[in-house]
Amino acid sequence: MKRKYKIAMVQMDTQNNKEKNLEDACAWIDEAAASGAELVCFPEVMNLIGKNTGPGGGREPVPGFSTERLMEKAAEHGIYIHGGSITEEIPGEKRAGNTSVLIGPDGRILARYRKLHTFDITLADGRPFRESDRIRPGDAVVTAETELGCFGMSICYDVRFPELYRLLAIKGARVLFVPVSFTKETGEEHLELLLRARAVENGCYVIAAAQTGVKPAYTAYGNSMLIDPWGKVLVRAGRETGVFYGELDLDHADAVRRRMPSLESRRTDVYQVEEKRK
Repeated sequence: MKRKYKIAMVQMDTQNNKEKNLEDACAWIDEAAASGAELVCFPEVMNLIGKNTGPGGGREPVPGFSTERLMEKAAEHGIYIHGGSITEEIPGEKRAGNTSVLIGPDGRILARYRKLHTFDITLADGRPFRESDRIRPGDAVVTAETELGCFGMSICYDVRFPELYRLLAIKGARVLFVPVSFTKETGEEHLELLLRARAVENGCYVIAAAQTGVKPAYTAYGNSMLIDPWGKVLVRAGRETGVFYGELDLDHADAVRRRMPSLESRRTDVYQVEEKRK
């Protein structure tokens, strides 16, 4: 297992032309790989926001139009790619999945995760936003063992549910993916707070690649972040698009867990956080 490596977070202003969004994503992958990144991470709904004006349709299977492009790039450069999320077509289901994939250096999909918690709220201006009207929530807690460590999968609104991240840590995760598309209002108040809490509680790195820009229903906050297991913000983007780099050091993560052994100190004789298995 590699103990120290460079990662890249891609901050995107995804709009309603899937082909253009993917062209930008692939160019950023090329840039990140040329800079020595071994893991490239994308935000939530990285391939399309709005009604598609170009090729590739709307929702799609996995593998499909978008994920196959990412798979080709991973194999071309011999790197890991976390695809943020896309809108996945689910056979026989009216709603879609908000789905992440982790792709290995050989171009194969190593893990697939469907967002567990759908974002159903009333925005600050009084408009309702109901992700559950079009997205079917997933039903599995997902980790992936790789040569870069054990990764835990999540998406955006999931970050408000600490039980999920405790389960990911119990299952061995050392790095937590939280691709986001936070609104400007909630991002300013809560995003850093939540990301740092999930890192500190579980002694994990947190990678949160973000959407930025004005979308049809909201303005995205941006501010992609890399948080270390002590809660320190190692990298923080602003509102601009582009690639932002950081380093993960699993020896540092081990040292933090020894210094603050909260996972070992859990009172499992009194309470338990358990994954329900089908």
